[in-house]
Amino acid sequence: MSDMDHEQPGRRHPLIDEAAASLRAGRLSRRGFLRAATLLGAPLGSALGWIGPVRAEDAATEPVATDAPPVPKEGGVLRVAMHVHPVSDPARHSWVEMSNLTRHQNEHLTITGADNITRPMLAEGWSASDDLKTWTFTLRPGVKWHNGDDFTTEDVAFNVNRWLDPELRSSNAALLGAMTEIVDTGEKDADGAPVMARRPIEGAVEVVDPLTLRLHLAQAALSLPETMFNYPTAIVHRGFEGDVVAERNGTGAYQIIELQPGVTAALRKVRQDGWSYWGAEVPHIGPGYLDEIRYLHHEPASQASVTAVLSDTADMNHAISPEWLEIAELVPGATIYTTDTAQTGVMRMRVDEAPFDDLRVRRAVQLCCDAEPFVLELFKGRGQPGEHHHVSPIHPDYFPLPRLTRDPAKARELLAEAGYPEGIDLTLTVGNTSGVWQQRAAEYFAAQAAEAGVRIALDVVPPERYHEIWRTTAFGMTHWTHRPLGTMALSLAYRESSPWNETGFSDPEFEAALDQAEALIDVNARREAMQPVEQRLQDAAVIIQPIWAPTFFLATNRVHGLEAHPAQYHLFNNVWLDA
Repeated sequence: MSDMDHEQPGRRHPLIDEAAASLRAGRLSRRGFLRAATLLGAPLGSALGWIGPVRAEDAATEPVATDAPPVPKEGGVLRVAMHVHPVSDPARHSWVEMSNLTRHQNEHLTITGADNITRPMLAEGWSASDDLKTWTFTLRPGVKWHNGDDFTTEDVAFNVNRWLDPELRSSNAALLGAMTEIVDTGEKDADGAPVMARRPIEGAVEVVDPLTLRLHLAQAALSLPETMFNYPTAIVHRGFEGDVVAERNGTGAYQIIELQPGVTAALRKVRQDGWSYWGAEVPHIGPGYLDEIRYLHHEPASQASVTAVLSDTADMNHAISPEWLEIAELVPGATIYTTDTAQTGVMRMRVDEAPFDDLRVRRAVQLCCDAEPFVLELFKGRGQPGEHHHVSPIHPDYFPLPRLTRDPAKARELLAEAGYPEGIDLTLTVGNTSGVWQQRAAEYFAAQAAEAGVRIALDVVPPERYHEIWRTTAFGMTHWTHRPLGTMALSLAYRESSPWNETGFSDPEFEAALDQAEALIDVNARREAMQPVEQRLQDAAVIIQPIWAPTFFLATNRVHGLEAHPAQYHLFNNVWLDA
């Protein structure tokens, strides 16, 4: 039985009918309806049936068969030029490249494809209560770990409880904030005030039986299935001791056989007696045609990674920085893959460190930015200008705010009020973790800021160094990858309790408004609810966000089955090579 035919547990969720009514009234696109219906537990095949035949706009969601599709071939080694990070605990992954090294060994409950539709993976299906506060996941029967153990709800409960443990400091805790509450720890601070902390709600994770798990939330959340494919949510075995590379135990088609950070990494197809890969029978997962996936270390999105494809030392690279696109276009027998994304670079300020603890200073710095030229200068007209609130126009929950206008005179006035009548000297740390376009953007902004008396010196550090300090440096440029929803990006980056809150931003009204938006299924209502969320973040002036960046990568034409995923996730089970 395929996933397209499988009926998910429970009845048809009543909110699906609301979404269908919005579709009929023209308030919701077909693509938006498909996304909402699948998140609420409907199989994609049923959702497509409810809205009629596939049209051109849905081609990416439901592939159209060709007369003579190429027949995939087994075997071969796919060589990928990418930054090779140290890796140990997937729950603490902080860069997409880390997850690409582990994704084909340690899998997820769900999978969100390049089309932004979330489908079943290790979970066979899911359903939600009417109030979206109780989610029931049904696991696939017969899935085995590489060590021969059955995959069960005990594994999933082990993972979710780990993610919610504040001692682990996993970013997943921020996305699962609806499963937590603020409690009094019984301790006092230096002033004698109670010390409060966020803890999982009692009974948040319920094991019903070996294949049925319930998650109980304190507040409604629609995006829970999408959260389960956030890259740090890879599922580890219930006996996990902290190192996926050393333990080499997953449910995926491949197993990590080598990792030398800064040099290479390799995954080999699992072939062992008594074990078979569950995904071979599921079309959107795939069997794993390749014998091996080998990663070759290159600096992020570097010219060298393009040259690696040109010289046939790599079959593809992870990313191309826009300044190398003209070179990439000249590589014979190769294709540039691209997609619009909600990826971005933010020049963010820590609000708990001087001088950025003064809103006037932050506002002055923000007012130096004219975002429009960044699109032309850095990305040759590709991408979209940012609005300094980290919600992208491609997010379904985006509310368009009036764009901020660059105002050097007002910036000087604010600096004078803050005690800097002669301007201010700042140092901006840049690590080029997604390519040298970040440094070029910082240089361009420094030129804009100079007119307002904001003198910015760049501290350009190696990517490895920025990986170490990105959360603590007072003023830094950080690359944030794509998330399907704006609410997900904001929960990860700006909630006070998130380990990834690199700005130190804390605003209870912002978080309450974000909670409200996360609970809404109606796309128009959610979009309207995001207006105060975006406005409060923009008004707090914690980031300068000049651009939403498309992604590019290069691959030789001997590689088949590739898709440009907006989050740059590698999904290689259906990838194969010419002989």
